[in-house]
Amino acid sequence: MGRIMEWAARSDHLGGIPRKTVIMAVSAFARAVANLGNKSSVHNADNLMNLVQSRPPGVPLITVSNHMSTLDDPVMWGAFKGLLSLDPELARWVLAAEDICFRNPIFSYIFRTGKCIPITRGGGIYQEHMNEALQRLKDGSWLHTFPEGKVFQEDVPIRRLKWGTASLIARSPVTPIVLPIIHRGFEEMMPENYLNGRRPLVPLHNKNLKVLVGEPIEFDVPMMVETAVLDTRHVTATLQESKWPVLACAGQELDKTAQRCLYIALSEKIQSSLETLRLLAKRL
Repeated sequence: MGRIMEWAARSDHLGGIPRKTVIMAVSAFARAVANLGNKSSVHNADNLMNLVQSRPPGVPLITVSNHMSTLDDPVMWGAFKGLLSLDPELARWVLAAEDICFRNPIFSYIFRTGKCIPITRGGGIYQEHMNEALQRLKDGSWLHTFPEGKVFQEDVPIRRLKWGTASLIARSPVTPIVLPIIHRGFEEMMPENYLNGRRPLVPLHNKNLKVLVGEPIEFDVPMMVETAVLDTRHVTATLQESKWPVLACAGQELDKTAQRCLYIALSEKIQSSLETLRLLAKRL
């Protein structure tokens, strides 16, 4: 996949007017769906609002959540009563599925100006646009990811996570603040199998939407890197495994085998945090 309209994602594109226009329009839509068409509630909203508005300079923020519908982003943010109407430069970047959001030039332009980064599902953690996501972290920005990798509408434990988010945490020069979020009810607002196996044309209404923000996940990345290196020091990489670039992290160089070990450890910690939060949200 080549770079999709990267120029449209720049903050200085046409003086920033398209970005501001799209984000304001999306914010209005998200607030209407969350608060007019449905009943929404947010628990621990300040955990996110404070980090978006006043985290230390240069420290990136990654929010991670379950993925209940194709409208999780932006409707989830609309429930925060104005989060998306902040300065467009503070608004989240988000990893978005190329096959859904970037199907034609019009969609591509809108999603790009709305700070979406196209990701090819199955394209691997070192696909081209993951470097763009990494650059946003290097800029100290806020990035949202759905680490399950696709929509799951069943009320079941959080599934094994894809390694993309873990790889971004490991590759970021400054370890990001990672904040877990769980939401419920979105699968009723935009069910995958509504009519003849299709989604509804517009969001359904009169649903209860709940968003629960957790506490930042603590990562001792240097210790996790050390563990990954020690646990794999006697494992020889195959020719196929050597296709991954060597990762320099926390003063160590990790081959693919060590990277896999590190990404599994990071992902399992995120998965555990999300599952704990999911169980808590069920009792709200």
